[in-house]
Amino acid sequence: MANPFANYGTDQHGVICGFLITPDGPARELDSNQARDWLSLTDVERGAGFLWLHFNLAHTGSLKWMHAHGNLPDEFFDTLHEDSHSTRIELVESSLLAVINDFHYDFSLEASEIATLWLSVHPRLVISARAKPLRSIDALREAVKHGQIIRSPIELLVRLLHQQESVLVDILRSVTQRVDQGEDRLLLGKLGVTRAELGGLRRLLVRLQRFLAPEPASLFRMLQLPPAWIDDVDRQELRQSTEEFTVVLRDMNALQERIKLLQEELAAHVNEQNNRSLYVLTIVTVLALPINITAGLMGMNVGGIPLAESAHGFWLVAGLILSGTSFAAWLVFKKRNS
Repeated sequence: MANPFANYGTDQHGVICGFLITPDGPARELDSNQARDWLSLTDVERGAGFLWLHFNLAHTGSLKWMHAHGNLPDEFFDTLHEDSHSTRIELVESSLLAVINDFHYDFSLEASEIATLWLSVHPRLVISARAKPLRSIDALREAVKHGQIIRSPIELLVRLLHQQESVLVDILRSVTQRVDQGEDRLLLGKLGVTRAELGGLRRLLVRLQRFLAPEPASLFRMLQLPPAWIDDVDRQELRQSTEEFTVVLRDMNALQERIKLLQEELAAHVNEQNNRSLYVLTIVTVLALPINITAGLMGMNVGGIPLAESAHGFWLVAGLILSGTSFAAWLVFKKRNS
């Protein structure tokens, strides 16, 4: 039997993976054709469980299949083409529409490496779609593939949110470690981190917060009037996930403040070094002033230059320069110590 997922990780309709998930056992993998046949059955024929299909939006067949067989609300397709990708979860008709920002596999703490995942969550069908490979959804896919028991579509969404929180916590740990190292070296008087690097980390956190901050508020609003098919257990899990996510966002805010203070401390350190360099340059300029003035006067090609015929003229001029330089040095250091 040919592998339906051999075409660059998707089947002929853009399905990356499909699972028939039942609450009493491991999930069974399906391709898009098998999923279509299952969706054509009645609720009695389907039995217990629900279907999860994960699509690659870069595949031209994915939108066609979702339009033809997904029975998705128009708002889902409108959201795919919106410019705003802020994270949110809202009730649309009888299903949940979720827009979740996730992170690339090759994430290297760059603000540009954040991408969007779209979900439609229905009691019998969960559809997720993305344009680029993402960490959280693929970690969840592997867990389901290897036998993770999922009780309901809401539990699948909650586990995805937990995966997202886990990835976000890992990123915060990495950023915190770099900030800690920068602080330690700066306290030792060394520039262990550059202002450009701190600016990049701060931009990353600002962009993450801009995308992710609406998520807890949207979940809380949805939980005020949840759909009837969400039971109390699912409601409690969603509320707990929201509270945990709020804690992560609070830690992100605190880390932004630390980076801001470190930028200010680094700027003060750089300014201090610049002032010290300018002070040294000023001292050198003042000390060289008698030499430059004397050389300029004695080097004029005019008659009447004093000591031109004296056998000791050089030493007299040198003594005059030394005296002037010593007096200038005394004035500089007296001003410094006063």
